[in-house]
Amino acid sequence: MAAKDESAAGAADIFTEMLRIQGEAARQVLGTFLPEAAQALPEDRTITEWGEAAMRIQKMWEDFHAEQRTSHIRLPLFVDPAEWMTVMQGLYRQMPLLDPDRQRRIFEEGLQLWENILAQYEPGEGDSAGAPALPRSDKRFAAPEWRERPVFALIHQTYLLLAQRIAEAVDEVDGLDEQEREQLRFATRSVLDAVSPANFPMMNPLVLERTLETQGENLARGMERLAADLEKGQLTHTDSTVFRLGENIASTPGKVVHETELFQLIQYSPATEEVLETPLLIFPPWINRFYILDLNPKKSFVKWAVEQGLTVFMVSWRSADESLAHVTWDHYIRAQIEAIEVVRRRLGVPSVHTVGYCVAGTTLAATLAVLARRGQGDRVASATFLTAQVDFEQAGELKLFVDDRQMDLIRQASKGGFLDGRYMAATFNLLRGTDLIWNYVVNHYLLGEDYPAFDLLHWNGDVTNLPALWHEAYLRDLYRDNLLVQPDALEADGTRIDLGLVKTPVYVQAGREDHIAPPESVLRMLSHLSGPGRFVLAGSGHIAGVVNPPAAGKYQYWTGSSDAPSIAAFLEGAEEHPGSWWNDWIAWIAGHGGKRVPARGKRRPGGRGDRVIEDAPGRYVAMR
Repeated sequence: MAAKDESAAGAADIFTEMLRIQGEAARQVLGTFLPEAAQALPEDRTITEWGEAAMRIQKMWEDFHAEQRTSHIRLPLFVDPAEWMTVMQGLYRQMPLLDPDRQRRIFEEGLQLWENILAQYEPGEGDSAGAPALPRSDKRFAAPEWRERPVFALIHQTYLLLAQRIAEAVDEVDGLDEQEREQLRFATRSVLDAVSPANFPMMNPLVLERTLETQGENLARGMERLAADLEKGQLTHTDSTVFRLGENIASTPGKVVHETELFQLIQYSPATEEVLETPLLIFPPWINRFYILDLNPKKSFVKWAVEQGLTVFMVSWRSADESLAHVTWDHYIRAQIEAIEVVRRRLGVPSVHTVGYCVAGTTLAATLAVLARRGQGDRVASATFLTAQVDFEQAGELKLFVDDRQMDLIRQASKGGFLDGRYMAATFNLLRGTDLIWNYVVNHYLLGEDYPAFDLLHWNGDVTNLPALWHEAYLRDLYRDNLLVQPDALEADGTRIDLGLVKTPVYVQAGREDHIAPPESVLRMLSHLSGPGRFVLAGSGHIAGVVNPPAAGKYQYWTGSSDAPSIAAFLEGAEEHPGSWWNDWIAWIAGHGGKRVPARGKRRPGGRGDRVIEDAPGRYVAMR
């Protein structure tokens, strides 16, 4: 244990030294190119306060990790700086970048880069608009301040050159299998993102200007925010104080009509005099709150579906605590079957339309297979899968977190039989570190800008805890071993699972830019099911590709052959349509039972004689 403590302390010292060296180098360069900033910053009282605050933050960080080690709990890879340094030190020892000839070439390339950049700042040089023609571009350095002075052009262009060469060297490290190489690419990208000059006050021209303007108030405010985020263990993305459940988010009227230890079932009030006879039952992912599909009224899929004449039911999963430590795969399958039966009995209908989003879509496919084997497949009229996977061979970067070492770390981090939702949130943020981590560090820690009031970001930070037994089984059996597509390799509730038995009509939606459920992986679902299917590729990614109301007029979607063997083949013959796929979907739903009935009786939850539990959105969505 002492050796681990020394390793973590050594890693912290390395980061501190990296910051000191970069800060000193920045002062020297600024002294040549921007002397007024170099003179002002060292004397400014807030820089001293920044240093003192940084020491406090470092102490809090060390205490936090000491607590984790004392309780024999390890943080997931790339969350603990010691893990980062272990990976990068291993990379450093093997990196072809250390070859003397390569070092010489990079040194010469760097000198040539500096000469070319500085030459463009001579009078009369530059393009017609007076801006230099820099060889590398990156959105982190898109502000004109990064090009207006040669010092900042040199800083960010040198960083981009070195980052490119280091990333290339990863592909030449010997002795790695493809899984290890992908992990090394991820670790390298994560560290390179962290050490971007945009993230350091002395190197970022926008931060320097803001610091001089505010006499350092931006940095003081930023350190207070950083301290608060470290204390709560989660990065703040938005001003969450303005959002209130049931008022301006998750506000579509309805009632909770059924409840178990694992979920509540919400039925929404009709908005039309007549409704489709077959109701719609939505299974959202339990790794997030259900109201991603019921944000503000303009974005709400639930509200829109109700207005189309659907009787909509929504499952609201309970965030796990010690009382749910026993929950496994079987419990979620049984929960989906139970919800289907409750809706059928409540409305007296033979079948329901279903929607499964992300992980809940994966489980919905297994549920359909269980029902099919039991001869009950006709209880589901259709199944819509939103960015859901059943074949995990090409499941993207999340597969980096499912080898034996990662599984052991996750197991150790699961206290009391559940995994803290902040760990999953950190993992998803790391997949897009530039956008979801460092962009917020710069804007809110360094520039001191106010947090926006953005409902989608509020939802993203409203994390849920996961039952540890089920979470581990999901990663092991599906992501790592890909057992769901192997007939009878898995079972649920005593019934073996064979996706080939599923003949339910399915609508499969994927996001073209989805990094969580890559479209190539989502498309494969259709090759494992036996019923009729429709595949739609939506513009954007895992969230915006789904939550795209027609009135917004954003993005596009493609329709084409559902038998295409790849996304490239699908797009070759696909037709592009402007706007949202929602209109295509509702037409498809109407084609699978379009009979309408009056919206009365239990179609209006909470009416005369209808005993309900509470108003939507219910208690479970607010439980942490």
